Amino acid sequence: MPEKPTQRILGTGKHSLKVNYGLGLGCMGMSWHRTFIPDRKPMIALIQKAYDMNVNFFDTAEAYGPWRNEELVGEAIQPFRKKIILCSKFGFNIQNGKLSGFNSKPANIKEVVEQSLKRLKTDYVDLLYQHRIDPAVPIEDVAGTVKDLIKEGKVLNFGLSEADPANIRKAHAAQPLTALQTEYSLISRDPEGEILNTCEELGIGFVPYSPIARALLTGYINPLTKYDADNDNRDSLPRYTPEVVKANWPLIEAIADFGNQRGLTASQVSLAWLLAQKPWIVPIPGTTKQAHLQENLWSANYEFTGDELKAFTEKIAGIKITGARN
Repeated sequence: MPEKPTQRILGTGKHSLKVNYGLGLGCMGMSWHRTFIPDRKPMIALIQKAYDMNVNFFDTAEAYGPWRNEELVGEAIQPFRKKIILCSKFGFNIQNGKLSGFNSKPANIKEVVEQSLKRLKTDYVDLLYQHRIDPAVPIEDVAGTVKDLIKEGKVLNFGLSEADPANIRKAHAAQPLTALQTEYSLISRDPEGEILNTCEELGIGFVPYSPIARALLTGYINPLTKYDADNDNRDSLPRYTPEVVKANWPLIEAIADFGNQRGLTASQVSLAWLLAQKPWIVPIPGTTKQAHLQENLWSANYEFTGDELKAFTEKIAGIKITGARN
């Protein structure tokens, strides 16, 4: 890993952020939506180790837990808060500790931010996303509320998650967007085309979440993998059933074959491929293991040749994918 990691820029002008390696750390799985939730102490150590390795882009949300993940991240980043890019999100009703529909009403956004700042032990968030579009609240009202929070200094940059082009354009006109966060990987390629084209036209960065498909593209998940139905969201997603995992195994084999010939793991191939798509794409793979953190960061060192990228992408495109992503 280089001593001075390369950087990628999300957004343009004053609405931009410089991300080391072009990779961030998704923190959700450290405390939510996974079968095995590690103890708090090693996860704090992992976040701090990531910073020691020059990672400067950390992603969380009030919904993760709910609340537990923001508390974890807030404690971990205290020694270096001012030196990183901290991302969080709003947009859900949370009742009795459970998500209960959308809520992007201006009053709720403001209250969520106040509570998030307390949990994160900070006085501002570098990048605040609307977690999901709320059909009951005009996106212009959402953008206007975040614009007010930016004026107050509680938020520095605005983002959307899983938004369509029409809402991206309307939000961006009201308050310039720095980033769009949406699921994107070798098995989930929905953003290609109109979404990525819209981001490129408007100068909005793109942040793929689940860039290795919740570990599916690592090869560690197989038809025998078991999930905790009460805690792991993969148990309810069509693409993680034993039959569908087996049906999609040719994709995993193709990724592994490419990597084996170049000394790369399947995760590294998957992340390097995303980085090769656009210079303003910043994936946020999550992990609970320091070895995988190192593995993921090394993916930034691999550059596809033009011929490699074309041949590999064509091979992947020829593999039929079974099962919806959600």
